[in-house]
Amino acid sequence: MAANNVDIGGTVRERAARELRNRILTGELAPGTRLDLDAITTEFATSRTPVREALLELSYEGLVEVAPRSGVTVIGIRPEDVLDSFTILGVLTGQAAAWAAERISPADVERLRTLVAEVEALRGSDAIGDANWQFHQEIHRAAHSPQLLNQIRHAARVVPTNFLTVFPEHEHHSLEDHRKLVAALAAGDAETSRTIAEQHVLDAGRSLADWLGQTGSTG
Repeated sequence: MAANNVDIGGTVRERAARELRNRILTGELAPGTRLDLDAITTEFATSRTPVREALLELSYEGLVEVAPRSGVTVIGIRPEDVLDSFTILGVLTGQAAAWAAERISPADVERLRTLVAEVEALRGSDAIGDANWQFHQEIHRAAHSPQLLNQIRHAARVVPTNFLTVFPEHEHHSLEDHRKLVAALAAGDAETSRTIAEQHVLDAGRSLADWLGQTGSTG
């Protein structure tokens, strides 16, 4: 599963952390891999400071180990940990969808319909990941809960930003879920919205866990 150089903005540190995180989460960088600081610095055309900051961020997430003498080594993530993380994220996004169904405005619904069309127009494109995340972010914001939004942002780090590029077979299923979810939100159906949103995340987690298991990226 190869990660693509998806750039959805942010500082150099954020972009480096996101790209390296993608490579680790998708198994492109296998556990035990030693990371070359100079090579990463060259790739992102930056100084060592933002790269070091990016690697420290990944170390806090448990994805790499930073040691004074041995450098930076990939720890990776086990399939069972992926399933746990996506289950947690699914619960959070399901709650966000339920609250959004109760609190969403007609203007928000129209915005979501526009975003659904934008995601569908990007089928097969590397840019679909960014558009997909914007769609889901709009639903999270429609829940009108800053606390829940912060929790989702933290939990969602386990999702590779290039998920739909890496798993193109999920495109059709994902886009169908989007349409059903917007319909449920527009109807104010909290429980259906919760079910669709939660299952949407769980399906993605199972695919990623299966992939990591098949590639043997857990060492």
